[in-house]
Amino acid sequence: MSSGMHGDEPLGQIFQRLIANYGPITLQHYMGESNARYYDGKDPLGSGGDFITAPEISQMFGELIGLWLADIWIRAGRDESVHYVEFGPGRGTLARDALRAMKRYGLEPQVHFVEGSTALKDVQLAAVPQARWHADMSSLPMRGPLLMVGNEFLDALPVRQLVRMAEGWRERLVDWREGRFVPVAGDKPMDAAIPAELKDSPEGTLIETCPAAAAAVYEIAGRLVDQGGAALLIDYGHDRFRTGSTLQALKAHSRVDPFTNPGEADLTCHVDFASAANVALSRGARHLGTVTQGRFLRSLGIEARAQALAKVAPQHEAALHAAKDRLIEEGQMGALFKVMGLASPDWPDGAGF
Repeated sequence: MSSGMHGDEPLGQIFQRLIANYGPITLQHYMGESNARYYDGKDPLGSGGDFITAPEISQMFGELIGLWLADIWIRAGRDESVHYVEFGPGRGTLARDALRAMKRYGLEPQVHFVEGSTALKDVQLAAVPQARWHADMSSLPMRGPLLMVGNEFLDALPVRQLVRMAEGWRERLVDWREGRFVPVAGDKPMDAAIPAELKDSPEGTLIETCPAAAAAVYEIAGRLVDQGGAALLIDYGHDRFRTGSTLQALKAHSRVDPFTNPGEADLTCHVDFASAANVALSRGARHLGTVTQGRFLRSLGIEARAQALAKVAPQHEAALHAAKDRLIEEGQMGALFKVMGLASPDWPDGAGF
């Protein structure tokens, strides 16, 4: 059931009716419908929105992504039939900055945006007029190498949560009780879905899986193997498997309860990069590495770039260094955010890994 069919009816009312008729819904359903409604209706980005992403903080972020792509493309042999693909391109800021940097090195790819939000398309068109839009990966070109980027794309994909109860593993569901949505344990045994090494975890242990993220990485890796190219997936998450819930909701730059007002806040979970790398390897793609955003941007020269920009525009020096610090320092985005590089088996190593 898609939220789009119900116009302006609050999503919470739709969920209440669904739960009254059929019982609790899965967290995956709750999160998927909530984010579909949230992203379709508004531009949530920037200082006036609900959250701010790295490309909006500084042009240096997109420029360095563009330089990374140009560098690996040059070393792979400069195939002219190349495509730039961005997943969830936000306001088009990253693409605009990356394409400008690529052009300096002779890389002028066709541009493709994989985007589900109607509200953001007009903003993206203004930033990158030459882009072509796709609802999903199936309509992307089948020929020519793909240079793919996903910044804060995987974190918004819906997760399943499984929790260890006294009687065994159960899926975490969402119920409506005493006037509010609450997470509850389902009654169906889920032990068969649990990896052998976790089956005997203590009661209360919770694990998250993201089938949609696994499917996206599977498709990305398959395209790289078939067509050539490289991908950068940048998000907050961990590079080793962890237990516990990472579900959070952001509205007006503050954390709010994920179980109030579904469809009105951005619901996200941390990305499990270790699982994503295993999925990519299972398709035969190369895993170039997974490193912190701070290490990645430092190795690409963000500190020298900030100095150079400050020389050209000394009146902005303080703002430039503040933006650089926000992107790379451990207490800010530098450690929590990770960068995973993938490539075709016959493409070279990527800088920064």
